[in-house]
Amino acid sequence: MDLPPTDPVAPLIRSLLAEGRPRVWSIIVTVLGDAVEPHGGWIASARLSELLERVGIAPGAMRAALSRLAADGWLEREREGRASFHRLSRDRLSEYRKAARAIYAAPRAGDMQDWVLTIGVAPDARGGLLLAPGTVLWPAEAAPKKGAGLRITGKLDLSGSIPLPRQHLDARRRMRSDLAALDAFPADLAPLDAMAARLLLLHRWRRLVLKFPDLPAGVDPTGDTDLRRMVAVHYRRLLPASERWLAEAGPGFDALPPAATGAEPFTRFTQPA
Repeated sequence: MDLPPTDPVAPLIRSLLAEGRPRVWSIIVTVLGDAVEPHGGWIASARLSELLERVGIAPGAMRAALSRLAADGWLEREREGRASFHRLSRDRLSEYRKAARAIYAAPRAGDMQDWVLTIGVAPDARGGLLLAPGTVLWPAEAAPKKGAGLRITGKLDLSGSIPLPRQHLDARRRMRSDLAALDAFPADLAPLDAMAARLLLLHRWRRLVLKFPDLPAGVDPTGDTDLRRMVAVHYRRLLPASERWLAEAGPGFDALPPAATGAEPFTRFTQPA
């Protein structure tokens, strides 16, 4: 994809495309959960297409992903004349709201104090730090309550860093790279550009935080324990302009309704998990 050198969102788009073919279905879930759900939940295909084309995703890829999501029970769909609309299904929305507590939790004032070490077969190691096969270190609030074999609960006393799996280190490196690109963004982004940047920021953060835990000082060998705070800063910075895009009508789509009381995006990253 050729991106003009003056495109402010180009660094984030290149970062997404550098990983290979994007998982368009997952990007659509991010759009629906992060941007659309607070505004009634429904998005017109024309609006979704405008946003996804802005980040390098072709209409054909979007249509294929929407069909897959509908077939897998992720989406509800409606038609009005020639226009089609999509939203997360009730069951999948419940899953997203549960995940949102981890995605949008406020940055911690200090290090996590209580941890759980599980030894044995865990039902799902996502959200924990895999130290060895069958051995996972969890923040206490994220640890499985059953089905994980031996559980040891206590506080961390680190004499050195813990080697992280390469997959985890790579995910954090890519997150830091995107945050560095956002540092250089102009303050006066156009609404669609701001929405595209918000989508790419939140999509990368969602993938990181739902798979790996926040790390206390001393665990990350890079010494980087500030990712959540930096994500929150840039997310809040992008919100005003990106919300204007949601409030605007465009070719083939109407403005979305205002956010429901209690669902305002401006309250995100302010509440504990």
